[in-house]
Amino acid sequence: MTDPVPTSHFNDPTVLVTLTGPDQSGVTTRLFADLAPFGVEVIDVEQLVVRGRLILSALLTVPVDVADLETAVHAVGEAFGLEVAVEHGTGDNRARRVGRAQVVVLGAPLRPAAMAALAQRIKDDGGNIDRIVRMARYPVTAIRMEVSGADPDQLQSDLAAVAYEQGVDVAVQENGILRHAQRLVVMDVDSTLIQGEVIEMIAAHAGCEAEVARITESAMRGELDFGESLTARVALLAGVEVSALDAVYDSLTYAPGARTMIRTLKRLGYRFALVSGGFTQIIERIAAELGIDYYAANELEVAEGRLTGRIAGRVVDRAGKATALRQFAEEARIPVKNTVAIGDGANDLDMLAASGLGIAFNAKPLVRDQARTSVNVPYLDAIIYLLGITREEVEAADAAD
Repeated sequence: MTDPVPTSHFNDPTVLVTLTGPDQSGVTTRLFADLAPFGVEVIDVEQLVVRGRLILSALLTVPVDVADLETAVHAVGEAFGLEVAVEHGTGDNRARRVGRAQVVVLGAPLRPAAMAALAQRIKDDGGNIDRIVRMARYPVTAIRMEVSGADPDQLQSDLAAVAYEQGVDVAVQENGILRHAQRLVVMDVDSTLIQGEVIEMIAAHAGCEAEVARITESAMRGELDFGESLTARVALLAGVEVSALDAVYDSLTYAPGARTMIRTLKRLGYRFALVSGGFTQIIERIAAELGIDYYAANELEVAEGRLTGRIAGRVVDRAGKATALRQFAEEARIPVKNTVAIGDGANDLDMLAASGLGIAFNAKPLVRDQARTSVNVPYLDAIIYLLGITREEVEAADAAD
C-alpha cells in the first residue's frame, strides 16, 4: 500500500509556471526538457487548448537556483511567443480534496448568465471550481465543473434552484472511485424511453383515447392513486382485440438519443432494466429489441383473443417500481447506490428516491421539484454526460464499430 503524503508537504514551498498563447507543437516537450536540469519534482500539470489558445501550467518544487529556472521558463515563452507567469507559494491542491464533486451543466442553449449564477452559488457554498471541461456541443451544450470545498448534497440542492431560474439542467455527483463502477440503469418506459403513453395508443383502438388520456394526466401529476387510475383506464379497454397490441408496438417511437444512450453504456458494461406501469405484452418486445437485461410491468388479461379490461396478477405501481429496482440491483450484484433511475411521472418518485442517481426526464412539475436531478431537454442520450462520458468518446466508439 502506498504511504499517504505527509501533511507537512502541504506547506512545502512550490513554484507555479504558466504559459499562455497560441498553441504550437513542441511547447510541452521544450518546457519539461528545459526544466529537467534543475532537479525539480513535477507536482501537478494542467494543459488546455481552446480554439487554438494554449494554457499550460506546471506546479513544481522549488530548486536551489530558482532565478535560473525562471530565466529558462521565460526563454521557452520567447521561443514560442507565449506569455509566461511564475508564481511562488506553498503546497499543492491535495489539501483541498474535501467535498469534491462533479457538477454537470446542460443547456440548449447555455448562456453566460447561467454560468455566472451557478459559479456564484458554488462560491457562496464555500466551493472552488478547480477545472471546467466541455462534454458535448450538440445536441445540447454540456459542461463539467470539478468543484472542491463544498458539501455535494448542499450543492445539489442549491444549484437545482439556480438551474431552474436560469433554464438549464444541473447534476451533482460526489467524486470517488464508485463513480467509475458498473451501474444499473432503470428506466420508466412511457414518455421516457418512448414518446407517448402505450395505454392511450391502445385506447385509440377502443374509441376512448380522450378519456384514458385525461385519467393518465391526472395520475402522472399525482392527483390520483396510480393503481386506482390504472384499473379505471384498463377497464375502458375491454373488448379490444389482442392483435391491436401488435399495431401499437409497430407504431412506437423511441425518445431521441435512446438507442445511443443504451448502446454507449452497454459498451461500458452497464446493465439496463425497464420498470413500467405499462404492459408486459409491449415491454418484453422492447426489452428484446434493445437488449435490456431485466423488466417489470403489468400484464393485460386476455380471453378469447380480446382484452378483458383487467390486470392479471399484482399491479406494478409507485412502490412496486422501487421494489423492482432493488430486486434487479440484487440480481445484477450491483449496489443500489450505483443505480441510475430515469422517469417522468409521480409513480416514478419512489424509484428515483431509492436509486443512487434519480433523474427526472422531461418530468411533470411535481416530479421535477422532488427529484435530485432533472433533465429537461428532449434527448435521452444527454444523460450519458451526467455519467462523465463526452460526445467525442461516443462518436469515436461508434466509428470503431
